[in-house]
Amino acid sequence: MIELMIDSKTPFIDESLLTQTLNQMLCIEADDADLYAESGFSESLSMEEGRVKHVSASSHCGIGARVVIGEMSGHACTDRFDPASLKQMAQAAKSVAKAGKALPTIHLSRPNRSQPLYSQIDPTLSVNMATRKALLERIDQLTRAIDPRVKQVFANVSASFEDIYIVRMDGNVLHDARPLVRFNISVVVEQNGRRENGSAGGGGRYSLDELLNGSLPEYFAREAVRMALLNLEAIATPAGIMPVVLGPGWPGILLHEAIGHGLEGDFNRKGTSVFSGRIGERIAAKGVTVIDDGTIPNRRGSLNIDDEGTPTQRTTLIEDGILTGYLMDRQNARLMGMPSTGNGRRESYADPILPRMTNTFMLAGEHSPEEAIRSLKHGIYAVNFGGGQVDITSGKFVFTTSEAYLVEDGQIKTPVKGATLMGNGPDVLKKVSMIGNDLKLDPGVGTCGKDGQSVPVGVGLPTLRIDELTIGGTQL
Repeated sequence: MIELMIDSKTPFIDESLLTQTLNQMLCIEADDADLYAESGFSESLSMEEGRVKHVSASSHCGIGARVVIGEMSGHACTDRFDPASLKQMAQAAKSVAKAGKALPTIHLSRPNRSQPLYSQIDPTLSVNMATRKALLERIDQLTRAIDPRVKQVFANVSASFEDIYIVRMDGNVLHDARPLVRFNISVVVEQNGRRENGSAGGGGRYSLDELLNGSLPEYFAREAVRMALLNLEAIATPAGIMPVVLGPGWPGILLHEAIGHGLEGDFNRKGTSVFSGRIGERIAAKGVTVIDDGTIPNRRGSLNIDDEGTPTQRTTLIEDGILTGYLMDRQNARLMGMPSTGNGRRESYADPILPRMTNTFMLAGEHSPEEAIRSLKHGIYAVNFGGGQVDITSGKFVFTTSEAYLVEDGQIKTPVKGATLMGNGPDVLKKVSMIGNDLKLDPGVGTCGKDGQSVPVGVGLPTLRIDELTIGGTQL
């Protein structure tokens, strides 16, 4: 018997109920169908003004049923596991069918447990609450000691664990257990009445012990202070059209937003993306190769299997400037006559499947970072990004920087504040003239939103020169 567990002692649904529910929802018309059973637990501690002010812990469990027929998808969910509730859920998901003729009885296989890319152990078990509290207090003291201008410190440590079983319409059962940890710190500094802030953080799919007992918390604390003090020196950003060099790592969020979303299967099947129907065409400068890879061990965006039970993979989206593929879930892949790339994702059992990114990055090139910066006569060196947004249909984007510098005659000069980068994704790809040899992935902070759902993702980029971008600033 297969038992799905909230913890090691409490089963919440067994094989007989899963089998019964699956057979109640299947019909002869279905192109695809599955059950997604999930139990999860999360904890968070936050420090403000030198003491822990917020402690939270929550758990959830439930099951989602899905029946797919052509372009239609019936989705229903419940957090109750009695036969009546499960039957009602199955019938609701099945309502997209016309005839509703049942298939022969399906029997479940044993769970298929993939080779893990990350630990399958609840990360909250490795470090108790008292130890986490002591760490935050130590980091608060350390941060304030770095510089007397530090006036406020905000720190947070969080961890979650999701135990997931996916039951496919053929009776195949797949399992994944997903840990996720994160540490964040934000500081406020003051000098001569001027206040600025800085932040840093990171995490991934590993234990809290690995995150907290190494040097990472101290490193993030020093980075947050450095960023805040840098902003005290920042001048107004010059506005206009000029060349920009993006730093490695987190600036890959521009690639994620401006390019990645436009390569997701649903937008391309519906013809609403600027990249629709363009596979085989040159859409970027030579040397530009963009990858989505859900198989990188311990990364925030990695998954052993996607939320449809398909193994994740390394998918080349753009190769040497040529568009080679899209990110696919099962439904959009079938309708477009293409294979799934293992990118079907959902925030929880209560949400429908969407094609989403995992870890998306551009491969390294041959130029040194110093060479790219020296090439700027007058431009901006953007090292870190804040928020941003993109219009999928046009590819137009707007991003704000959190760390940027004015470059004059190949020399990094003064930090600038409030720089906004504006452009068009497809145009920007064609204006890439230098690709650095220093590919770097982000520290593990990415969360992607789409259709009201948020999922953890990763981004990456080498140093990149873009010959022309519109810079919105406060100085003309």
